[in-house]
Amino acid sequence: MNTQQIKVKDVVIGKGKPVVLIAGPCVIESAESAIEHARELKKITQKEKIPFIFKTSYDKANRSSISSFRGPGLEEGLEILGKIRKELDVPILTDVHSVDQVDEVAEAVDILQIPAFLCRQTDLVIKAASSGKAVNVKKGQFMSPKEMENVVKKIESTGNKNILLTERGTSFGYNMLVNDFRGVIIMSEMGYPVVYDATHSVQMPGGKGASSGGEARFVPVLSRAAVTCGVDALFVEVHKDPEKALSDGPNMIRMSDLSDFISGVKKVEKAVREI
Repeated sequence: MNTQQIKVKDVVIGKGKPVVLIAGPCVIESAESAIEHARELKKITQKEKIPFIFKTSYDKANRSSISSFRGPGLEEGLEILGKIRKELDVPILTDVHSVDQVDEVAEAVDILQIPAFLCRQTDLVIKAASSGKAVNVKKGQFMSPKEMENVVKKIESTGNKNILLTERGTSFGYNMLVNDFRGVIIMSEMGYPVVYDATHSVQMPGGKGASSGGEARFVPVLSRAAVTCGVDALFVEVHKDPEKALSDGPNMIRMSDLSDFISGVKKVEKAVREI
């Protein structure tokens, strides 16, 4: 794909570089849990020789129920992320949900992520872009890939060209998402690296009434399909015990399955590069 490269610490995304793995638990469940997951993910990705960016959220603002776990919040969450960034020396990605969070979050992490439901919020997108940090925008479930050109132009208007665009499924009736992989190609033609969010693509929003369901068994095959379409990075949520995860457990990869997942992805990546 004819995309420019985005450099985040020592990780380079796009333009013929190896597929990058953006991985971590959905939300910070505790400082100990987040650090433990990050440490194990770094160990596995180093062993499997795949570039790695750690992701998790300090606050999951878009929850199905008022009683859903949201995380530790901004202040405590950023302290935890900062500790992981410093001690493990890995790039960090996290969500921002409002304009007034951007400056503080930008000081603590390497990539600011605009959640899918907020991807059209002009003030938030421009504020995140103005930070100078790399910005990953998830395509809304309600948008066509072509419409992401408008988001790109908003970010470019600030002079920031450290842009990542993420495919994460399209709404299909009630409580269901589907992937149209043409979108990966369409978004790549905008000139920036494209990420495939495998775990949220198999989410079933609100599928359990007071929480979302998901079909994690489809994550590996859809990820391999995305690699055949030329994505530059894979976004996967990983947990040591998905059944006990406090958010999005049904669509997360089990940590013990991650090495096999990466192996499958790398085999497809090698085959595609040889075509």
